[in-house]
Amino acid sequence: MNKKAVALFSGGLDSTLAIKLVLEQGVDVICLHFSTPFASGKIQNQIIKKIAEQLSLRVENIELKEEYLEIVKNPKFGYGANLNPCIDCKILMLKKAKEIMQKEEASFIITGEVVNQRGMSQRKPVLELIEKETDVVGLVLRPLSAKLLQPTFAEINALVDREKLLNIYGRSRKIQLELATKYGIKHFLTPAGGCLLTDPNFSKRMKVLMKDKPNFDLEDIALLKIGRHFKINSNSKLIVGRNEKENNMLDEFAKKQSFYLFDVINTYGPKALGIGEFTEEEINYCCRIIARYSDKISEGVRIKISKNGYFKEYVCDELVPQYELEELRI
Repeated sequence: MNKKAVALFSGGLDSTLAIKLVLEQGVDVICLHFSTPFASGKIQNQIIKKIAEQLSLRVENIELKEEYLEIVKNPKFGYGANLNPCIDCKILMLKKAKEIMQKEEASFIITGEVVNQRGMSQRKPVLELIEKETDVVGLVLRPLSAKLLQPTFAEINALVDREKLLNIYGRSRKIQLELATKYGIKHFLTPAGGCLLTDPNFSKRMKVLMKDKPNFDLEDIALLKIGRHFKINSNSKLIVGRNEKENNMLDEFAKKQSFYLFDVINTYGPKALGIGEFTEEEINYCCRIIARYSDKISEGVRIKISKNGYFKEYVCDELVPQYELEELRI
């Protein structure tokens, strides 16, 4: 029986502390960091790298792509407060962890879950449900709340000492922050791990996408992360870049897909994508939105619009009122 475990490592404080507590007991831990289309961006990866260096962690990065989109589209156990399918997400990650546990000949799985910290996914009955769905009953050690739960395989077989584990309960993070100070852990992600599906504003965009295009793909999700979004009609929207990087990204999307590209050509201004079909009147209206974010409006903002051979230039010296923008904004 190997004194070896795999751990779900989000880069948050809870999972970091759970791993630290087990490492202190001489267990060899392989940390699994799962990235999804909705999390694990550049900043998250930098923080994870800092934690790994400080604690000398072995971290394996696992990308969840199309299979993750499927649980977002049809979560068996529903959504959280926004569009976060937390229970289905944890089941998917534990299934992957189980595969790696078996491959690495490890003996158990570690998570940073705290009993009743999250109402949807961390109540005792739900923790039991997740284990049953994943076929890992008794194999999941939750060091931060272990003393509140039934002894696991690792504890029963003396791979870890249960007396050195904790009994943290609920949403307060006082004990975790005290432990972070004790261990000198300064870098960690927010409790939600930076998951955009927990963000109310991003979830609004997602709901519109799911209604307009139920069979959305990874590129659709990438577009949701860019720019300002405005609903122009029931089937179309305008995405306006906020900086040069986003302008360049929108330009690349326009080259790959059949989108309208709006480009300010006589002054400083954003690029924009029109997704869907627009009347000429709506195209002009989009230009008035774009002009609001451009310079030299008094001289007239020249905007080039192109799509699959369609080409037009529009000179705009009128802005969409701010109240209309807010009504259109997704």
